Amino acid sequence: MIGRRGLLLLGGAAIATLGAAYLIEPQNEAEGVFVPGTLAFPGLAPRLAEARRIELTRHGQATTLARDGDRWRIEQAGGYPARGERVRELLTGLTELRLVEERTSDPARQAEIGVDDPQREGSTAAKLRVLDGQGGVIAELILGRRRVRTQGDVPESIYVRRPSEPKSWLAEGRMITDADPQLWINRDIAALAPDRLRRAEIARSGESPLVLARAGEVDAPLEIVTPEDHPVADRTSLDEVARSFDMLTFLEVRRAAEAPGEALGETRFAYTDGLTITAWPQRDGQVLWVKLRAEGDSDEARALQARWDGWAYQLGIWKEKAMIPSLADLLPPAPPQTDPDVDPAAPAAPR
Repeated sequence: MIGRRGLLLLGGAAIATLGAAYLIEPQNEAEGVFVPGTLAFPGLAPRLAEARRIELTRHGQATTLARDGDRWRIEQAGGYPARGERVRELLTGLTELRLVEERTSDPARQAEIGVDDPQREGSTAAKLRVLDGQGGVIAELILGRRRVRTQGDVPESIYVRRPSEPKSWLAEGRMITDADPQLWINRDIAALAPDRLRRAEIARSGESPLVLARAGEVDAPLEIVTPEDHPVADRTSLDEVARSFDMLTFLEVRRAAEAPGEALGETRFAYTDGLTITAWPQRDGQVLWVKLRAEGDSDEARALQARWDGWAYQLGIWKEKAMIPSLADLLPPAPPQTDPDVDPAAPAAPR
């Protein structure tokens, strides 16, 4: 039997087939007695070991999460991994949801608490389904409006309804109702401290090779070592290269083969602990895309490569000068141009 600890692993693992839909069955409801605080889905936790698909739909929106090994992938995002903590929160919320009060059974009033048909024009309701590997429904629920409470230490509450019945309920518990797939994407690329970067080898198309490195000291600054006869570099620009993978997130993700733009070249970043990252940036107008590869004999390198393999990430265009700078990008900005025939101290001529 799966306990709370086992359930927390479901954001990266999951669940198998047990037959028909798992509907809300309040304790003693069949006998006409309702016990407030009853679990909406008694005994759900062990059944979640068989979940293979999660569907959240609302009028005009849909998110479908499919289990792939120890990950959940977003079908609407080309199969990119979902945020594991968000999946865990959703499944945990289902197992802990408690019914506290019966509400309207009048279909005409369902929209008032947001438990009407989610496909109806203007509906704010969301429909949640958890399915097994054969498409059998493990749990399904229409999620309505949250009820706002101003008291402290009061559980969150939400209106819910079984899709097959008009009866609705007020339930206590935190439930995720987001049907927008963008809200399920894990946008983290990497979080590597700048001082871990030891060397960057930059081969930008149409430019001479450029190498940046730190001296032997751990806290030595990053400097240009190739070409040897370089002008004095701008410290801020060098630091931006060191911060290339510091808390790096993306704007959009696509399959690597679908990334648009012209290839800009290649940069190899050598980090401590034997981690090497190769970046292939490409530019599409004012949009920057980058493909990445991580190498090294460490769990860190393997985890990064597993995350990046087969994907291209859209970054802010300003990241181009950090990911694949030219020598000119690393030099101090030129001083503003002045007219040598004009005395800057002289008063302005009258108009």
